[in-house]
Amino acid sequence: MRQSELLRSLVRETRLTPKNFIYPLFVCPGEGVRREISSMPGVFNLSVDKAVQEARESQSLGLGGIILFGLPEKKDEVATGAWSDDGIVQRATRAIKQEVRELVVIGDVCLCEYMSHGHCGVVQQKKQTPGTASGSHNGGSAAVQTAACTEYEILNDPTLEILARTSVSLAKAGMDIIAPSDMMDGRVGAIRKGLDQAGFENTPILSYAAKYASGFYGPFREAADSAPQFGDRRSYQMDGANLRESMREIELDVEEGADMIMVKPAMPYLDVIAEARRRFDLPLAAYQVSGEYAMLQAAIRNGWLDRDRVILESLVSIRRAGAELILTYFAKDAAKLL
Repeated sequence: MRQSELLRSLVRETRLTPKNFIYPLFVCPGEGVRREISSMPGVFNLSVDKAVQEARESQSLGLGGIILFGLPEKKDEVATGAWSDDGIVQRATRAIKQEVRELVVIGDVCLCEYMSHGHCGVVQQKKQTPGTASGSHNGGSAAVQTAACTEYEILNDPTLEILARTSVSLAKAGMDIIAPSDMMDGRVGAIRKGLDQAGFENTPILSYAAKYASGFYGPFREAADSAPQFGDRRSYQMDGANLRESMREIELDVEEGADMIMVKPAMPYLDVIAEARRRFDLPLAAYQVSGEYAMLQAAIRNGWLDRDRVILESLVSIRRAGAELILTYFAKDAAKLL
């Protein structure tokens, strides 16, 4: 049954279609802007007019949809650009919906791109702790230096209010699906309540339910200008060593009203995708993240890998693990190959 492509295709267990793919777009201020991201060849920061063009092409290729990320003009400590009615993603959503009507538009809801400190929630200085004292003895005298270390903590509950406000603002702009990626506890419930109270009872929520603290996000932080200014995100994103804990996180989001769930990253966490598919009956998405894309592109450009084969093979692996939807920067390329 493997001796010809006709036979292989006849009994193929896992199939890809363009509808499986969600294409991420990074929207920035300006007009006529199409600025390539150095660590992600073929991916661009786009002004609203250029994002509309990408949305139109995505529709023509039959993609399942697009997901929007924003680069605001200004950042602050309350993520004003995320929830402002005139925010960059809100403007892009209205423009796309006016020009490209038959395309699902998903709004990533996270605050890191809009916060001056680059974290996904409200930050508070925690405490001052004394540094280690070091001394040197020379003829009975000692020199001691003491440094002060400032610790910070992410305030979970105040962040929920901003996430809900952002979600309502995006829904008002015409967003089809709200996709919270912040990993704050209780965010799905808070967003569901906020949407319902604002009259958007039918707006679905795609929860980044198992988002791991991963080294594969590096290129995204260049694309979205969202690197933390201090510390890291391990206190609120998932520990990469834990599978059972991720199932508990997914279950909580489902109980709070998530309509779809997501695992991120994809290829390093195929076992998590497979386990989520086994346990939960909701539509399942996976994000082939910037680092996965960048490393494949680097090998392709060096001639080490066959471009067309590895693009489709990587996506088939994610689909085979159980994800119906795949967020991928290869979305347009894969659709053309298919």
